[in-house]
Amino acid sequence: MDIIAKITEELGVKKPQVEAAVKLIDEGNTIPFIARYRKEATGSLGDEQLRDLDERLKYLRTLEEKKDAVLKSIEEQGKLTEELRDKIVAAQTMVAVDDLYLPYRPKRKTRASVAREKGLEPLAQLFLAQNSTKTPEEEAGVFVDIEKGVEDVKAAIQGAKDMIAESVSDNADYRSFIREVTFEEGSIDAAQKDKDEKGVYEMYYDYSEPVKSVPDHRILALNRGEAEKVLTVKITAPVDRILSYLKKQLITNPSAQAAKVLEEASVDAYERLIAPAIERDIRNELTEKAQDGAIAVFGKNLSQLLMQPPIAGKTVLGWDPAFRTGCKLAIVDPTGKVLDTKVIYPTAPQNKVEEAKREVKKLIDRYHVDLISVGNGTASRESEALIAAWIKEFNLPLSYVIVNEAGASVYSASKLATEEFPNFDVGQRSAASIARRLQDPLAELVKIDPQSIGVGQYQHDMNQKKLSEALSGVVEDCVNKVGVDLNTASAPLLEYVSGINKTIARNIVDFREENGEFESRAQLKKVPKLGPKAFEQCAGFLRIHGGKNPLDDTSVHPESYEAAKKLMEKIGITVEDIRAMQKKQRTEKKPGGSVGATGDLSGKERAQKARSGRGEKAGGYVVRHTNTAMGAALAAALLQMQADSGREVLPESSRSATGSAGPGAVKGDGKGGNRSISKGEPETKGG
Repeated sequence: MDIIAKITEELGVKKPQVEAAVKLIDEGNTIPFIARYRKEATGSLGDEQLRDLDERLKYLRTLEEKKDAVLKSIEEQGKLTEELRDKIVAAQTMVAVDDLYLPYRPKRKTRASVAREKGLEPLAQLFLAQNSTKTPEEEAGVFVDIEKGVEDVKAAIQGAKDMIAESVSDNADYRSFIREVTFEEGSIDAAQKDKDEKGVYEMYYDYSEPVKSVPDHRILALNRGEAEKVLTVKITAPVDRILSYLKKQLITNPSAQAAKVLEEASVDAYERLIAPAIERDIRNELTEKAQDGAIAVFGKNLSQLLMQPPIAGKTVLGWDPAFRTGCKLAIVDPTGKVLDTKVIYPTAPQNKVEEAKREVKKLIDRYHVDLISVGNGTASRESEALIAAWIKEFNLPLSYVIVNEAGASVYSASKLATEEFPNFDVGQRSAASIARRLQDPLAELVKIDPQSIGVGQYQHDMNQKKLSEALSGVVEDCVNKVGVDLNTASAPLLEYVSGINKTIARNIVDFREENGEFESRAQLKKVPKLGPKAFEQCAGFLRIHGGKNPLDDTSVHPESYEAAKKLMEKIGITVEDIRAMQKKQRTEKKPGGSVGATGDLSGKERAQKARSGRGEKAGGYVVRHTNTAMGAALAAALLQMQADSGREVLPESSRSATGSAGPGAVKGDGKGGNRSISKGEPETKGG
């Protein structure tokens, strides 16, 4: 199989793009690195396209390896024909290869193998030949042998039928036809098996739907109902058509004495051997397709959670609501440092509302709190009502935000949380995490296993390995899209940076603690186990604010520094100009930019700014190719200089240099993200 051609056809891209991407992947480059810094080679293939390509590449290579193993096995048995070789080589799926290999696969003891040991194979061949004038009983009489375990004619005929049934079952063409007709004409049926007290699966008590049109979410629901032993689920095939097909294939002489024996063998082959296997295949195929679709949705949900815009420069009060154990509070400063913690009991059963109000007011006044971040778990509604009332009563100049707290309890009990907050209990850690999720969602959420964040229904019914890989890929894409502050990033965050594994991430943090902050990207080369390849992969995604080289605070890769400097010289921009612009940005604390740091304007803002100024002043520069990392970074710098100096710079195509989330208040997205409430007014909630 030509793997390159196959992937080219499936992805609908050009062959040179696939060839370049495969070469880069084989050389050990990561998907984020290829997507960002090798666009010229791949024709600007994006993260998702590259991940799809990588997944298909792995599958097709595994398929080719399996074909080689099967061909070798059959050849060693001395049974490989040119026709069989061609069929195996042409197979497009694992299932097709399995079907072709089935007759030659070493088998455990079966009814057919037992009959073969009793010497009944010649009798089976006689029946298949369909040219004997003797009755089956007369032919079978010769094979009766008590010593071999063939006690009578009936036993001999049954043994022959067992071998015929197995040969029918092992026929790849028969299986292919039956699988296709079952998928096209069959139905998936469900019935109630046991009590369903909550009525969750009521719509499936008497359910039937064509296999080819059943939606993915129903497959997942049926699987869960079956796993919970509430439903029985089965595939109903067009049995009459299938049996007619097998009879026609097997019986070439309808008037033959053995015709009835062959018909009975074909029925047995289908009912006992083929039907259960085909049902498993189809249900596995439906489940895999449904899970792949669900995992894609989970990935989008996770991406939306991670890419919520950070709120920089704000002191946040994190509020982890609860009833019996009290509401845990944590004050977190703009850098993420926990300043104070408290436990209050304004909710049932203690209802110490007045005492709680006084404590909260003290914390707000003492630390000049700008925002309250409230977890959306147990007692969230009650807490929200109290907070809204207090803001109104005291006329406080702050807002509160309801934050998705999924996974906060998992994080608070983790080893990482214990290392971060050794003197806090799990409730206080959870409150701190809820506050930080508002300040920088991406930096905080990467500390949690993506599967614990809560990204969709049926999440725990998925293939957990596949789900974990997919969600980790989403986190990796988000982290590298935004970029990471090398001098503040935690080890869990660094692990998601292109080219950095768990060991290197820990080594970076240790190096930073021993030697102080990084002053340049080049210093990364001194980190133990971070070799040239890892440096190449990670350097462009790591930012150093206020370092020796201002380009280290952009998405320009070190390999392009010389080209960037030449371009800057040509348009009259110096490194010091960029340094001054970056210093001004940090002073003004503009939100956005790399994870855990104050960054530049978002891509959207740059585009709006460029459009608003287009054509108003003469003699401005036009920056082209801002879809490249270097062009986008320079466009950002030039646009800021335009604002500072009045000199116009027009980007031909404005895109975010860092891909960072934009600034501003957090808004609800309907996907389990944050929602903002201001002026102390509680949100009207529908039923």
